[in-house]
Amino acid sequence: MAVRKLKPVTPGQRHKIIGTFEEITASVPEKSLVRGKHSTGGRNNSGKMTVRYRGGGHKRKLRLVDFKREKDGVPAVVKTIEYDPNRSARIALLYYADGEKRYIIAPIGLQVGDKLNSGAEAAPEVGNALPLANIPVGTVIHNIELRPGQGAKLVRSAGNFAQLTSREGDYCVVKLPSGEIRKILSACKATIGSVGNSDHALEQSGKAGRTRWLGRRPHNRGVVMNPHDHPMGGGEGRQSGGHPRSRTGLYAKGLKTRAPKKHSNKYIIERANKKK
Repeated sequence: MAVRKLKPVTPGQRHKIIGTFEEITASVPEKSLVRGKHSTGGRNNSGKMTVRYRGGGHKRKLRLVDFKREKDGVPAVVKTIEYDPNRSARIALLYYADGEKRYIIAPIGLQVGDKLNSGAEAAPEVGNALPLANIPVGTVIHNIELRPGQGAKLVRSAGNFAQLTSREGDYCVVKLPSGEIRKILSACKATIGSVGNSDHALEQSGKAGRTRWLGRRPHNRGVVMNPHDHPMGGGEGRQSGGHPRSRTGLYAKGLKTRAPKKHSNKYIIERANKKK
């Protein structure tokens, strides 16, 4: 995976940096794994705008991605690597030996023709899904479950990876991309390797219109609004705006928002980006 910078033939191309799509092997998704995707435009069921700066955007189709990987013992072959407009990572189409087809998140190094397996008996190789209890300590992993059989919830976006650092009884200690270190039940599954399309973070849209294609409308800052529109608005000339806060008055910096009695607190060994 790489990125390419275009010659500035037009103003919109001057700052545009996009992926090369060199790993993509199919331009049309598998029809049986595609569903219609409805867009809300930031409106609720009564038509009232509840989320600002959303709307428009290109029409998308939802690809059904298998995050559970529960077909244990059934070998699969990678048929294609495809683009998914609904996520930053690429997806891979698997053909199982019993004839079923499924999409998975494509890890780095996965190629068309590779054979994949899932389950406790699978080898700890790139793309295979195993319970954490069967993964060697120190292995780089992604697509991590929080409850057995629930499906992957952690480490799913482009370029991300976690690391299995140790074991404590029925739990495994995993270091997440944020720097958080937490315990996860050993029966939960994870996939070997790191998520592909790692250069996604280097991309730049280059123009406002390309951002509109993604369904994002122009976003104006609170300090340029009037006092009745935002707590940071108003004043003569360019004012500092006071303490950074949201439109509803909630502090944007320094205020802890995590529930103090949250159930998962007991599994967290070290918080993300802890200040020393």
